[in-house]
Amino acid sequence: MRHATEHADVAAIANVATAELESALRGGPFHVALRAAIAARGLPLQRVQHHLSRHGVKVGVTSLSYWQQGARRPQRPESLRAVRALEEILQLPDESLIRLLARSEEPSGPGRGAGRSYRSLVEASGVLERLLGELGSPLDGGVHTIGHHERVRVGAHRELLGRESQHIVRAHRDGVDRYVAVHHGDPGCAPERMAFRALENCRRGRVRWDDDTGVLVAEFLFDTRLRSGDTFLFRYGVDDGTAGVCTEYVRGFRSGGGQYALQVRFDERALPVRCHRFSRHAPASPRGGRQSLPLSGLHRSVHLVEPRVRTGVLGIGWDWE
Repeated sequence: MRHATEHADVAAIANVATAELESALRGGPFHVALRAAIAARGLPLQRVQHHLSRHGVKVGVTSLSYWQQGARRPQRPESLRAVRALEEILQLPDESLIRLLARSEEPSGPGRGAGRSYRSLVEASGVLERLLGELGSPLDGGVHTIGHHERVRVGAHRELLGRESQHIVRAHRDGVDRYVAVHHGDPGCAPERMAFRALENCRRGRVRWDDDTGVLVAEFLFDTRLRSGDTFLFRYGVDDGTAGVCTEYVRGFRSGGGQYALQVRFDERALPVRCHRFSRHAPASPRGGRQSLPLSGLHRSVHLVEPRVRTGVLGIGWDWE
């Protein structure tokens, strides 16, 4: 009886998995269907990656994990090839995953694009720590920011073109001679095509990135060693323009203190219908502190100023027609 019960339990679990897969394939979304299909076939992600390689498609285990969690969505040609191969590997109807993927790319509201999911920000935090570790840099870099002014540019195709940052920092230990800047691209971005630029009082050092999360980090060298208590002012930029429609720009703060100003400037050929500021206590917490921001007609820009930042997330969002 024990063996019969065990076999019955296995059959029941298989039936549930099959039912969940059928439901997910009908209603989506894409990541739920993919996760259900992998579970129904009982394949670990390493085996899925192996099968994809036999189909001539290279996809990392991390990417597969992000896809089935909904943290990232396959968008590049190579990724779409992988999705079609997955339909065969997971014994799914032709175009079943592709159709769900196309449906998930449809705007969820007036003028809304895919946007950057806050789950992806959480996932990227582990990647960031790894990249900083490769550069031998601690999370705080040995400095506190006492002033940060960011200027963000949004292009004619509604894409994040790039940004410039001016920092005023104060060293809290001796020997600090660099700052590590972080850029997190929008979904579908190509970090290998982005470029960091040293603009004032610094020069660019090593650069590292992660394709799966769109995180890019770069060293900016000061050519001087700060003593504890010394201040330093420097400016750098990053050119992006590699992703699709952008609907917000956010900045995360691991610690409080210091002034932060954010300005977003739009191309005259693509102006949003409304803009607002918002904040979150943490990347995954509910959005609050919403406040409408008027768009300057002459300069086509909006801005916010936070006299003393708090731990969490602060940003500007906007709606397209």
